[in-house]
Amino acid sequence: MWENQSLFRVSVQLFADGVFNLLDRALKPEVFLLGVASARETDEPEAVVVEPQSHRYGPADFAAVKMHAAALEPDGPREVVYHLHPLDHDRYEKQHWYELLRRATEQTLQELVSQRQEDRVSFCSLPIGTGGYQVIVVLQLCGEAYQNYYALPGADEPNRPPSLLAATVQEFLQDAARALRESDHDDDDRLVLNRDYNEVLRAAGRRFMLRAAAGTHGLYDACNGVAALRHEGDEGVGTMLVSRRHHPAVVPVLTLESPIPLRDHRRVRKLLELSEGRNALITDATDVFGLGYLVEPDNAQYEPVFTVHFTKHYSWELSHDAHLMMKVVSNTPRLPQGTIDEDNFTRAVNRVFPAVDGAGVAYLWELTLKATKQTHGTILVISEGAAQEAARLTRQCFRVAPRLMTPSVLRLVTNIDGAVLIDPAGVCHAIGAILDGLATEKGDSSRGSRYNSALRYVESSRYPVLAIVVSEDGWIDLLPPVRR
Repeated sequence: MWENQSLFRVSVQLFADGVFNLLDRALKPEVFLLGVASARETDEPEAVVVEPQSHRYGPADFAAVKMHAAALEPDGPREVVYHLHPLDHDRYEKQHWYELLRRATEQTLQELVSQRQEDRVSFCSLPIGTGGYQVIVVLQLCGEAYQNYYALPGADEPNRPPSLLAATVQEFLQDAARALRESDHDDDDRLVLNRDYNEVLRAAGRRFMLRAAAGTHGLYDACNGVAALRHEGDEGVGTMLVSRRHHPAVVPVLTLESPIPLRDHRRVRKLLELSEGRNALITDATDVFGLGYLVEPDNAQYEPVFTVHFTKHYSWELSHDAHLMMKVVSNTPRLPQGTIDEDNFTRAVNRVFPAVDGAGVAYLWELTLKATKQTHGTILVISEGAAQEAARLTRQCFRVAPRLMTPSVLRLVTNIDGAVLIDPAGVCHAIGAILDGLATEKGDSSRGSRYNSALRYVESSRYPVLAIVVSEDGWIDLLPPVRR
């Protein structure tokens, strides 16, 4: 396609690694380039080019992508914006075709991933013309890791991404396409993909907050401004609901006669002191106009709204329908750290221990919740062979007389290092256990020894086993993981 295409792809791959590893290393980004010749038939040599040439997808996999794009054009008349200048109209039609080509490529990739049973999700940039080809930057992420994060219901629109992760994908592809356009020039001194990784995430945070603010700009920066201020020496801690005025699900407690502009950070920070318990400031992303609370979910008027929680100095979080979607510290957004939800846990227990009834699952969930509260980290191992494993690991644990583990006792025994071994009935057989196991290709060097030792143990165990790993950095993992 062009002389430096391999170098460009490597640069984009490194850029993807830098950006997405800040969010979650389990995403494992992969980048390749797809070039579709502008003036060649699909059966001609080099009509389709894949960079790198050694990629598992070959040109033949995308031979019909132009035909597929043409088929996406709806039959009959369509809405067309006519421009006074012919060049403007040609540009509009060209962009329309590029969008069809992008969609066709994504759909082709979805079919390939499904046929080959790959755990990947694919995203494509708009094509950029270079060297006689329409070149598309393709980004693939680990499907399981991507789907593990809550996303807003509804379609993924260009300017209304359903999650911070989706917004980051859009920002990344936009930067990659811009760099591809610039790389077509002969200016060797031009810097491409030189954007700071955290700046990409900040731009993604602003893009995502447009969804929360119903298209109103400035909410992301306003939240950062409020979080940066103190009131009489105290950190800003409080809650703010983002909803339209007179929302039926929001009960007003106090209404300001003169709404406070959200850009007036100091006055908003002072009003934040009023929020307590259920009561929160209410804003429409432009003004703060009062104090109120959200009705309970069982109320007929209930409707999920976005909630901003100011947690401490320079820190705030965005939630929707009780799902934490974004954490922002010092103006830089991050995905929420790993958690375990009850539905996911129940599915895991039912899969690994089908004989455990509903009451048993509920009790194991209660123990799991207590384990996740351990700030310095711990491992709770539920194994059908807990008694046998306690005997096998005698020199690597403190064996105890079998007894039903209770949340209060679990809080005590997790104060020491090592895993707690219980059986599916909740009976404890050992504490402080040092887990063993064979090395596995599923290990992750970016995670700590606690996570990797639990992973090795689960992968090597002769018995049905489930492990809850609570890391010191706040991550909580369920092993083996459950696909959503």
